[in-house]
Amino acid sequence: MRYIFKFPDIGEGLEEGVIIQWHVDKGQKVKMGESLVTMETDKVVTEIPSPRDGTIAARYGKEGEVVKVGSALVEIDMEGSEAEVKEEEKSDNNASNDPKVEMNPKVEAVDEEGAGVVGTLEIAGNDFVLTASKEGVNQDLQRDTKPKKTLATPVARAMAKDMGVDISLVRGTGPGQRVMKDDILSYSKQDSPKPIQQHSQKENILEDRLEIEQMSQIRKTIAKNMIQSKHNAAHMTVFEEVEISELDRIRKKYKDFFKDENIRITYLSFIVKATALALKKHKTLNAEIDMEKGVMIYKKYYNIGIAADTEKGLVVPVIKNADKLSIKEIAMEIQTLADKARDGKLSLDDMRDGTFTITSYGSIGGLFAVPVINYPQAGILGIGRISKQPIVKNDKLDIGLMLPLSLSVDHRIADGGETSRFLNTIMGYLEEPVGLLID
Repeated sequence: MRYIFKFPDIGEGLEEGVIIQWHVDKGQKVKMGESLVTMETDKVVTEIPSPRDGTIAARYGKEGEVVKVGSALVEIDMEGSEAEVKEEEKSDNNASNDPKVEMNPKVEAVDEEGAGVVGTLEIAGNDFVLTASKEGVNQDLQRDTKPKKTLATPVARAMAKDMGVDISLVRGTGPGQRVMKDDILSYSKQDSPKPIQQHSQKENILEDRLEIEQMSQIRKTIAKNMIQSKHNAAHMTVFEEVEISELDRIRKKYKDFFKDENIRITYLSFIVKATALALKKHKTLNAEIDMEKGVMIYKKYYNIGIAADTEKGLVVPVIKNADKLSIKEIAMEIQTLADKARDGKLSLDDMRDGTFTITSYGSIGGLFAVPVINYPQAGILGIGRISKQPIVKNDKLDIGLMLPLSLSVDHRIADGGETSRFLNTIMGYLEEPVGLLID
């Protein structure tokens, strides 16, 4: 029996992926769980495992090509099966004239969500790395704007790719208007002169002045998610500054202490811990809203996402159960996730199930900002550039180390008073770091 394995939806709202590298060739034997192909999807590069034992009979798509969710990736001849796929003309002659007959009964299709994700991948939830929410989006509009997939046999689809034929333009004559091999051959024989490309002087000038680059999967997702967040959340931002001279003294002391262990104790380690403890005291900021059901969802776990700037774009790996980790353990987690983000090795599990997000732009530049909420979370904390400033302490002029903070919240979830109290709690921990140990 031949098994058609389709590209599964491994992330909420995923529509397509890019083939990075094939790990199998036609005729190669594979075992269940072995890697078939490496795909770039939204924000991660992940390997797709084989859902069956067998022999690769066909594979679809070249490296660098975009593959839509639900499109065939490979065909696998099942081990021990005596059945073989017949010539499509024979199968067409035996097929019923009923339009509902979609494929040879000897071919098993893969349609269920997440199919083929064997043990190593999971269906991503709505927290998956700045995942766009569908709330507020007209469902009829979504259906109307999605291109309809052309029904075609695997042989016809492969032939169209080899011959450079746009299969969506071919009229199918098979059951249910399915495109057959003969349809591709007939279409290719038609007189279809290619238009002569002529560039005007204006176009040539524009080519010299502009550089056009195809958007990456990550950039498409970032663009979509930012708009979704702005449309679905009522953004409000509060700005504050906190004096962290005592925190700086403690950090420098333990930075040298853990230097031999190759552990970098950063300001961010303390900020993550302070945020996690503050969320335990202010549950509204660790929540999300479900407008359709009319409920608030308060989460009793505290997973802090850290927005990281990479060459491919913004990713948000998550520190799980940050409230239960020590400053040292948080520093180690930050270091590990940063290395994986830089090397493009973050997994879906590294970036799922965040409850609150921190973005640190101060290391690059900037004092204050208006961070965009990682929807459907309730808030995001922005960290600005630390600087020395004159301050008044004990009625005397002094020099203080000031840390700018920008807190954006969904005003539907958090009122102004609760937002200010949450930010004051974080500032209290950062001003007197001993509180991080006591609580």
